[in-house]
Amino acid sequence: MEDHRIVLELHVSPAGDDSAPGTPDEPFATIDRARRAAREATGDVIVHLGAGTHVLTEPLALDPADRRIAFQAAGYGTADQEAAVISGGREISGWQVHDGVWRAEVGDLDTRHLYADGRRAERAGIDGIPGDARRTPTGYVTDSRAPLAWQPGVEFVYRGVYPWTEARCGVAAVAPDGDSTAISMRQPAFGWALELYRSAWDGEVMDGPGLPTRVENDLAFLTEPGTFVLDRSRPGQHVLHYLPRPDEDPQRTRVVAPVLETLLHATGVRDISFRGLVFADATWLRPGGDRGFLHYHGNNFYDGGGVEEVVVVEGQSWVTVPSDTKSVPAGVVLDDATGIRFEGCRFTRLGAGGLSTSGGSDITVRGCDFDTLGGAGISISESRQVLVEDNLVRQIGLDHSGSPGISLAGTTGCTVAHNHVTDVPHCGIVAGPAGGTRIERNLVTRTMGVLADGGGVYVSGPQGDSHDSGATVSGNVIEDTRTPYNFGLYTDYGASWVTVEDNVVVRADSTAVLHVSPPLENVRYRNNFWDADPLGSDSVPDGVTYEDNTTIADEDRLRSATAHIRDRAGRIR
Repeated sequence: MEDHRIVLELHVSPAGDDSAPGTPDEPFATIDRARRAAREATGDVIVHLGAGTHVLTEPLALDPADRRIAFQAAGYGTADQEAAVISGGREISGWQVHDGVWRAEVGDLDTRHLYADGRRAERAGIDGIPGDARRTPTGYVTDSRAPLAWQPGVEFVYRGVYPWTEARCGVAAVAPDGDSTAISMRQPAFGWALELYRSAWDGEVMDGPGLPTRVENDLAFLTEPGTFVLDRSRPGQHVLHYLPRPDEDPQRTRVVAPVLETLLHATGVRDISFRGLVFADATWLRPGGDRGFLHYHGNNFYDGGGVEEVVVVEGQSWVTVPSDTKSVPAGVVLDDATGIRFEGCRFTRLGAGGLSTSGGSDITVRGCDFDTLGGAGISISESRQVLVEDNLVRQIGLDHSGSPGISLAGTTGCTVAHNHVTDVPHCGIVAGPAGGTRIERNLVTRTMGVLADGGGVYVSGPQGDSHDSGATVSGNVIEDTRTPYNFGLYTDYGASWVTVEDNVVVRADSTAVLHVSPPLENVRYRNNFWDADPLGSDSVPDGVTYEDNTTIADEDRLRSATAHIRDRAGRIR
């Protein structure tokens, strides 16, 4: 019988040696070596990661043989806690400078991201196709000759192709076409886009994506400091070009290109903890491939498989929706994991999402920071009994603007409480169809910064079969929901068995909406405070109970009246 009271302590240092015994004085060099040593233990194991950057050459893969292990920064929880970074990046050196642009030969490196002394560099781009352009069945034609000089790897961005959607498709070829220039798009992505992005509103039809809002990754676009281009025109001899900021120097500035797409993938594991660690430097290559990135809503994108037409108003308004979707991945992935804890960690400089779970149960994410992410902060799918508490989520969705700060889908008994979600491009907290969800005492500020049609807190679909098993949205403070057509509190698309109570909403385009399609059923709005009446509160639909809510337009009076709610919302102090 195993004695879990026995604790084996192992130590890892970037300057260590995997042939060493893993002691404080003779640490291992790699996390994987410590993981293999931990498998031989009969009790609990603590793996202490020393200061510095622990570079992974492949994702750290945990499986059911890995259990009862705590990976933590050395000195975790003390004044002497060390800064331990788990990185999937590669430091770029050997820069040559030409006309102010740094240039480095990087072999077969493929990445969509770059960081200089930890600061994100943007992919160089311009606003739209040069010249007078129009769409064709296979791409675009323009009267400008400038695209003829574009290098391989140019990509089109479609911001707001639906108000809540941002898509990406790559250019396959550019060729002269008489006096014009023909741009052929990569397939099947462009064909799928023509199929997916079709709608009608009040009789006006949108037949596929129009002109792109942005064009990225060509040397001609490299005009703004802090931007880069990866030239892949010669296979295996890629060249990275970076236009530095004024305070950067090729001999002193540490430039890192993320290489791995996943840092940690834990499948079927039990009782694993991560404490005080930084997960950093991952990319996500999918959008640059033939299948592109055809975002639809939230954390989901289309990957073929057909679309369906949803009628909003008979004979006037309809939209197409995917028959099936995939989820944007994350740098740290849990599949069917049980008893997992993340405490005091940071997820940063990741090309897709921060942390995702699929299946599993008894998962806690507490006291962590999520920032500088290409996708969502935290995505929980089909998991049970997950607690997301006391986290800071900010500056996410930097590549994929439909990404939410925190999202739940198909979950059971999950709680999102006392988090601060701020500076996000679309929804702050999202709960799709689920059971027993609790969204409580969060501070949600500056959401909906890029795309429209969403909310600070967004709940859709059935949430249970009674108010006891349904969702509760309570004690949240939601401020500055920014783009037009948004709702601070948004119960949408047939939401049912939802109680929305004791929340505060200020400075939103609309505080809430009671009339949606499909209609709300068994939704209670009570004891909320806002600075404007929700849409539909003057003609409450049958499926909604609306009682004892208070509208106070004067902000000072509203703040005073809601001090008891504000004092309890946000990160635990």
